[in-house]
Amino acid sequence: MNNYKFLAIIPARYASTRFPAKPLALLDNKPVIQHVFEKIVNCVDKTVVATDNQLIADVVNGFAGEVVMTDINHRSGTDRCKEALDIVGNGFDIVINVQGDEPFIHYSQIQTIKKCFDDDNVQIATLVKPFAPTDGFKTLENPNSPKVVVNANNEAILFSRSIIPFVRGVERGDEWLKHHTFFKHIGIYAYKADVLRQITSLPQSDLEITESLEQLRWIQNGYHIKVGYTDVETIGIDTPDDLRKAEEFIKKQKNYE
Repeated sequence: MNNYKFLAIIPARYASTRFPAKPLALLDNKPVIQHVFEKIVNCVDKTVVATDNQLIADVVNGFAGEVVMTDINHRSGTDRCKEALDIVGNGFDIVINVQGDEPFIHYSQIQTIKKCFDDDNVQIATLVKPFAPTDGFKTLENPNSPKVVVNANNEAILFSRSIIPFVRGVERGDEWLKHHTFFKHIGIYAYKADVLRQITSLPQSDLEITESLEQLRWIQNGYHIKVGYTDVETIGIDTPDDLRKAEEFIKKQKNYE
């Protein structure tokens, strides 16, 4: 691995439309943001939470995490990461953006995305996970789970909330999963520091606006996104129902221990 210094930034805003204050929601008697922080703090050179809210900052300080206050008006977590980089990122080469609602992020996933930068030419990296045939068509077509098409160089060609590619000649349904390996996007990114500054200065693109996927802006502007592969399933906390499912998942894990 190159001798890069890695800075992990966890963007955490308070005013989520579907689940306000979700970084503070308790999961297994611990705030969601604390789960995320503790999963990655020992995987990188430095970890900070970037937030726009004093309540979140107080909670992070309470479990001895490092926090940086950022502007309330950022459009995306990537923009928040860029501001945090400008404040505390001097001397770091790579920024890893771990969403503050991913309490099941795994050590192996951080290592996989770091390893993408063994190639000096990599600008941006992300992770994908293959859909299994047993996942079923309903899971595949869920628009909240973006799909990715990858080229022979393990770079993302396209992201979409729709199912891509289309399987011609096969009845639309579970059979599609038997005829092609589809990839689910795992929403963790890593960027070279200068690239992060560049992509956040770009205007929104038409594809980004259409799909509401900011990574399409980067592709449309000629940036390359390296893909790492993981078999680890994660459960993002987007809604109160997701939190309930996460609690059930933890209980099942404990029952097997």
